Amino acid sequence: MKSKKLIFLYFFLLFIVIIVMVLLRKGSSQKPLSVRDYPQIIESGELNVATGYSPVGYYVSGDSVKGFQYELIRALGDAWGLKVNIFLGNSLDENLKGLLSGKYDIVAQNIPVNSHLRDSFAFTEPITLNKLVLVQRKAAFNNGVEPIRRHLDLAKKVLYVPKNSPAIVRLDNLSYEIGDTIYVKQDDTYEAEQLVMMVAAGEIDYTVCDEKLAVRMAERFPEIDIDTDISFTQLESWAVRKDSPQLLDSLNAWFKRFRETEKFRQIFNTYY
Repeated sequence: MKSKKLIFLYFFLLFIVIIVMVLLRKGSSQKPLSVRDYPQIIESGELNVATGYSPVGYYVSGDSVKGFQYELIRALGDAWGLKVNIFLGNSLDENLKGLLSGKYDIVAQNIPVNSHLRDSFAFTEPITLNKLVLVQRKAAFNNGVEPIRRHLDLAKKVLYVPKNSPAIVRLDNLSYEIGDTIYVKQDDTYEAEQLVMMVAAGEIDYTVCDEKLAVRMAERFPEIDIDTDISFTQLESWAVRKDSPQLLDSLNAWFKRFRETEKFRQIFNTYY
């Protein structure tokens, strides 16, 4: 009786193994998901673009949507005759992950291009020039403490930045340059705009963001000081996947033409 049970168990396990092998073979024979490069995008009639909410790039004013990135995305969709699906993400890091997974075709944000990001993504020709600045409170809103002007005075200070922010690379290099530690705290909840607001409110002392955002935020929050540069001028671009070379070439060709138009100058002057 015992031997019969063992034989039954043996054949049952063998049957399970065969089923699993068949399923794996079937799965491996399936074609991989097609890459969405420019021809596939045009054929689908839709373009999936991720951007971030910010006072410059994308924001809601009354019942209208405005912003530098928003206007460029719309102009691109009109030029290519595509329906544009805009996905609004709070985190650049999450948007870039969505790009890699194929959820998005483009991440349309002011991304400071560095060697670290170039390892994983392809970038358009520079759209804007920008630089990083230190956001801190003015003396009148900080118990008389004067704002930091020398990089050496950042030693042992705590600077808050969004999680996986491109600014981290610059701050690590700056720490090396001054020969002392700059404590960088990555916030996995808030983006640059919210961190600037927290500096103004006195909840944190320092953050770093790009100058164009800082200028807009300083108009709303007179408490903040943005006059200390953290980096030299940086190139900022849109990102696509490395396996979308035709999309990259088409974007660069469109930007080259569009930058020469009066419409681009109007958009740029409106927001910058």
